[in-house]
Amino acid sequence: MSSAAEQEAVRKTDAGTAAGTAGAVVEAVAAVAPGPRPPAVWPGAPMPLGARFRTGPDGVAGTNFALWAGGAEAVELCLFDEDGTETRLPLTELTHEVWHGFVPGVRPGRRYGYRVHGRWDPWTGARWNPAKLLLDPYARAVDGEFTLPAEVYGHVRDWPDQRSADTVRDERDSAPYVPKGVVVHDDDDWADDRRPKTPWADSVIYELHVKGFTRRHPGIPEELRGTYAGLAHPAAIGHLKDLGVTAVELLPVHQFAHEDHLLRRGLRNYWGYNSIGYFAPHAGYSASGTTGGQVGEFKRMVRALHDAGIEVILDVVYNHTAEAGELGPMLSLRGIDNRGYYRLQADARRYADYTGCGNTLHVVQPNVLRLITDSLRYWVTEMGVDGFRFDLAAALARSMHDVDMLSPFLAVIAQDPVLRRVKLIAEPWDVGNGGYQVGAFPPLWTEWNDHYRDAVRDFWRGALPDVRDLGYRLTGSSDLYAWGGRRPYASVNFVTAHDGFTLRDLVSYQEKHNEANGEENRDGTSDNRAWNCGAEGETEDADVNALRRRQLRNLLTTLLLSTGVPMLVAGDEMGRTQGGNNNAYCQDNEIGWVDWSLLDQPEWRELAALTARVLALRHRHPVLRRRAFFSGRPQAPDGLRDLAWFTSAGAEMTESDWYAPAATVGLYLSGRDIPGRDARGEQVTDDSFLAVLHAGHEPADFLLPGPPWAQAYELVLDTSREGQADPPGTVHRGGERLTVPERSVLLLRVRE
Repeated sequence: MSSAAEQEAVRKTDAGTAAGTAGAVVEAVAAVAPGPRPPAVWPGAPMPLGARFRTGPDGVAGTNFALWAGGAEAVELCLFDEDGTETRLPLTELTHEVWHGFVPGVRPGRRYGYRVHGRWDPWTGARWNPAKLLLDPYARAVDGEFTLPAEVYGHVRDWPDQRSADTVRDERDSAPYVPKGVVVHDDDDWADDRRPKTPWADSVIYELHVKGFTRRHPGIPEELRGTYAGLAHPAAIGHLKDLGVTAVELLPVHQFAHEDHLLRRGLRNYWGYNSIGYFAPHAGYSASGTTGGQVGEFKRMVRALHDAGIEVILDVVYNHTAEAGELGPMLSLRGIDNRGYYRLQADARRYADYTGCGNTLHVVQPNVLRLITDSLRYWVTEMGVDGFRFDLAAALARSMHDVDMLSPFLAVIAQDPVLRRVKLIAEPWDVGNGGYQVGAFPPLWTEWNDHYRDAVRDFWRGALPDVRDLGYRLTGSSDLYAWGGRRPYASVNFVTAHDGFTLRDLVSYQEKHNEANGEENRDGTSDNRAWNCGAEGETEDADVNALRRRQLRNLLTTLLLSTGVPMLVAGDEMGRTQGGNNNAYCQDNEIGWVDWSLLDQPEWRELAALTARVLALRHRHPVLRRRAFFSGRPQAPDGLRDLAWFTSAGAEMTESDWYAPAATVGLYLSGRDIPGRDARGEQVTDDSFLAVLHAGHEPADFLLPGPPWAQAYELVLDTSREGQADPPGTVHRGGERLTVPERSVLLLRVRE
């Protein structure tokens, strides 16, 4: 707590206090704008929030502006001409804490922002500063880029005593240095759009970065690379269709800002987990300009993907904003109502930080909850998306402090007629106490399952102490999700994600190599569960490289045959590498972009072909896409158990086998005993399969189970083979001893 003298000295800098009423603002505007009379501001309406172009009274076209600013004393709407001339218009209408007005003649393409007046008293969390132009939280488009000079901070950033810097108000005008919102005309009702509506059990997710996926693609015109239009191009969509994925999960496309510490090092935020505009498509990915064209371009991208049968899922960051902690910039919410939007500590100068990014949105507040849900509905109803992956979702589920699965956010989502129908994926953790919540989210939600990631990595590098965990992970993680009506597809299975090693780096590097990030390799996790196959990094050793490619085939095949929803990361199917960087969030360059030239190399082209073959197999066989958990019991009087596990000796695994180390396991999936019925009410039946996973470094004998399990087996897939199509359907009799190559997966179809 600062002294009373310090507080009084800072309050003397608050020149805006005396002008903190709407009347004083009108006088101030008249003083600084003695030229042509400013446009009239009619009362307008408090809803909907944001800037909405429409026909007003007497058929006059214009835009209605509405801003929630609960504790503010006055609000100015700031309109900008093409040459940057600013016109300030007081919004004098106040309805239920919403400041609003209709401005005749303001049409789509007009840039705007707000200046919000109020007290400067950081000790109580009040940080109003009308010298700072603020982005409308509901802006549909944003023009310009945040560069973060000293003028965009609400406090004096270079104050000599940094311990009290955040308490000293900066009076410099930020308008020349910050992006502006853009009025956009929403005129698309999506009446002719056909959403794929892929059932969860049939889904295959492909996580990609709009820019990184398209920036180096040779089939996309140069002017479209790195953009929404590039992702909509037939060359990009063709790869997705050939691969067999059903949904793309886009890394953040909400308007975001770059962090100051990155800009100082000559880097940029590449991933985009630093949102500042929850309604605006990130302008940096637009080939159509930034004064509204990005909105239509994004919609056309969604339509093109839908036409190809591919859903669009957005990775969204509602847990924090780009304004960071008390020493961060003043860009939007902080200057509108700091106490209303952010969680503050008991010392209200400080922010509660459950995200590791400096601040946390106060989702319990009705206005914040409305901002988030309005944004989500907008992206579904007006932008056409099919679902969301929520970054650090546990932070959104916190009530006052603890994570609460009955929290307002989860309750609102569960009853919302729009949002409860789309795909909802939780990253089920945050960085606060009690934030790890894997398996705890309620029905309707699926979750990123890091237990799956860790178990599969450990098995293939020979680090599992026993196979109990692996058994759960391969069959839908019933230990985590078999409650409350949840299904196996509550588990989003992944071996890699954007955050961490690529798949190729996972088998090529033992340690992280993040030197390019400028943090002396301190950033990024050191717990990678990786194995470099005998050499660190790139090598000319043919044996090491062959082993690495085999391990890639093993990891991919295991992922795509497991029960649950598989998630691939863009480029993993073709051996993309980041040179051992496991935290490439700031690498907007060849490190972070997909290298499409890999497909010119036979070994990587074959890996992509294998991925497509296994996905095609998955799509053909419902036994690999189960909608219910395995019971381990027959589903029909004359049936076999729906799931059985075998040791290499051909015997069913006993309890002691689960607690013992093992490099080889056999997994029998009965296609005769699939619970549920199809759309016509018929029983679902399929082939039965035996999968043999062998992580040992030497070949192993495996005794194939005989009757009643099978009379014979046909070999369908063998990951020890490289550069060939599917194996030639070799048939083996039940009871035969089969030699399983070292470090391989064999998939055999039961022959009657």
